[in-house]
Amino acid sequence: MKSARQTAFEILNKIQRDESYSNLVLDSALDKAEIDIKDKRFVSALVYGVTERRITLDYNLSLYLSQPLKKLKPQVLTALRLGAYQILFMDKIPDSAAVNESVKLVKKNGAAFASGLVNAVLHKIVKNGFKTDGSMSVKYSAPEWLCKMWSESYGRENAEKILEASFGAVENTIRVNTTKTNAEKLCEILLADSFQCEKNRLAENSLTVISGGAVHKTKAYSDGLFHVQDTASQLCCKALDVRDGETVIDICAAPGGKTFTLSEMMHNTGKMISCDIYPQRLKLINDGAERLGLNNIETIQNDGSKFNSSLLQADKILCDVPCSGLGVIRKKPEIRFKKSEEVDKLKDLQYSILCVSSRYLNVGGKLVYSTCSLNPEENEKNINKFLSEHDDFKSVRVLPEMKRYDGDTDYLTLMPHIHGCDGFFISCVERVK
Repeated sequence: MKSARQTAFEILNKIQRDESYSNLVLDSALDKAEIDIKDKRFVSALVYGVTERRITLDYNLSLYLSQPLKKLKPQVLTALRLGAYQILFMDKIPDSAAVNESVKLVKKNGAAFASGLVNAVLHKIVKNGFKTDGSMSVKYSAPEWLCKMWSESYGRENAEKILEASFGAVENTIRVNTTKTNAEKLCEILLADSFQCEKNRLAENSLTVISGGAVHKTKAYSDGLFHVQDTASQLCCKALDVRDGETVIDICAAPGGKTFTLSEMMHNTGKMISCDIYPQRLKLINDGAERLGLNNIETIQNDGSKFNSSLLQADKILCDVPCSGLGVIRKKPEIRFKKSEEVDKLKDLQYSILCVSSRYLNVGGKLVYSTCSLNPEENEKNINKFLSEHDDFKSVRVLPEMKRYDGDTDYLTLMPHIHGCDGFFISCVERVK
């Protein structure tokens, strides 16, 4: 049987080698791992911790290495990062255990030649403790361009709070399938299955799972009583204000969470058209709709950036565009390491999808433009450009009851440190002619 550290070691190597999302690799590996719940939690903490703290860890390791980190064998670097993370950020792990177990990892995984190096470097980290060059980048393990962008966009104080909120465990929120049950009954059902839940303070018909393990493996889940969805995404759906019997289009729908919530908000009436460019992702939506018992959903393969004359005119449109994901780095920590030029390319595609989507909207209809990003170039600059170039649309104030960090705006930017959910941008426009 593999140890927890060996399991984490293999997962981290795979993430690095394949440039995969940590949550996907981790979930797959833990499903197969023959280790107990306590060890699975330890593995998760190690994988997420090493991934999100990589810049900080590498800076501290570099202080005691005579060669650049990129010249180290991958298994050596992974063992060093694992050891350094335990020493610097896991107070309950004895330093001696962190060092000794990291040495064992290189010996076991074809790098015994580096055991002395690993031992020496980690002992120096034990002796000297956490070091920083004083920059936000090293302190919060984020690339310099991202620290600069958030500081300039939201102010240094907010930037630091966003970065601080990107570490640690993420609350698990679920959307109640109101066509089958209600929040109170679902709480009771999950409690009988050893899950503790409480009503979400920001989103109605939503629960926060406090404890209990993998909620998506419960009978309640397989019976279609809920789907897993962050608070921000639920608020995005609420902003569209759908009504029974309407025709609604979700332009970039996969994997389908917002489609499901909108369908439930319409009480499984009307027509919910769910689009995505990839047919294999439409299958995810169809499978989810079947599990939830939602039969007003129709999936259509469609490129959101190109006009499709066969799409119906809609009363409401959700335009939740592909984005950088800079608002969800607490869930997918590797997103923080994206290159600035990669992010910059997105705004033109997003604007194209927004403009095309608006052509499907009836007069008097509403369109919500949203991203799970905290980047003004993808957010308010796109919606402001759209309004300046489309005089047949007007801005609509989104969720006026919600606290705004940036004053009296029609759009809403959800901040992890303020709202306790994913970073998210929500705006709404109405077609007036």
